[in-house]
Amino acid sequence: MINVKSIGVILGVTTVLTLGGCADGNETENSTNETVSEQVDYTITGIEPGAGITGMAHQTIEGYENLEGWELEESSTGGMLTLLDQAIANEEPIIFTGWAPHWMFSEYDLKYLEDPEGTMGDVESIHTIARVDFEAEMPNAYNILDAFQWEVEDMEAVMFEAQESSFEESAANWVEANKDKVEMWVEGAEKVDGEEIELVSTPWDTERASSLVAKAVLEQQGYEVTVTDVDPAVLFEAIANGSADASLAPWLPTTHASFYKKHQDNIVDLGENLTGAKNGLVVPSYMDIDSIEELEPKE
Repeated sequence: MINVKSIGVILGVTTVLTLGGCADGNETENSTNETVSEQVDYTITGIEPGAGITGMAHQTIEGYENLEGWELEESSTGGMLTLLDQAIANEEPIIFTGWAPHWMFSEYDLKYLEDPEGTMGDVESIHTIARVDFEAEMPNAYNILDAFQWEVEDMEAVMFEAQESSFEESAANWVEANKDKVEMWVEGAEKVDGEEIELVSTPWDTERASSLVAKAVLEQQGYEVTVTDVDPAVLFEAIANGSADASLAPWLPTTHASFYKKHQDNIVDLGENLTGAKNGLVVPSYMDIDSIEELEPKE
């Protein structure tokens, strides 16, 4: 998913990454005696401009006086992960926008930077929302999605396996391996014959996992399910205007708060489908820095 802009970001930030090794909050042990802030060129590596975490990262730069002069390099999720992999392979410094659940925390040894100002939000939940008439028109599907709830470990298992296969395959495998949980979701629901459901999601691994697991479960019940990945603003608009049926993607109460507030009178919130989600600024654990406040302004 890396576009031309992302390639430029990768080349630029890769140059920055070659500058340093492990560091504490003020000084590194490398020959140039550069701070962490200098080594990463006062730059946070980000993802897509439309992501909620991107807006929160901009708010963080604005909200911390010690981040004066810092920049957020907007890229893509794929671009950010490429840079992260390069940095860790060479044990070099990188500060990036990260979130859990995500397979990156299973693959790499990472830590969140403490966020005393709370600009990156607190622990969140992922919710299921539906269009206003969905329950009346498709009660069985509504009840299945209303019952859909799983754990962080479940989502991360689907995401991690998908790196070696596909999200469709890993979702199907998870459904097959977790029949007891799936049976609770579909309990009391009658099977149908080809009723169509339009789910909207976002183009990130967390939401691919939940949407495609829900798709697999609904298809076992006889539904024809389409999943369309869109930006969060489009997702909420689609549910509010009835052009899509439901979504399992909204992060609340912070990440998608502005979209939720705008459309809350025209959507139905079915509640949490996962708890324990988190956004933040993240670094490899080998970096001797623990808080955003340890960073320094650009002079």
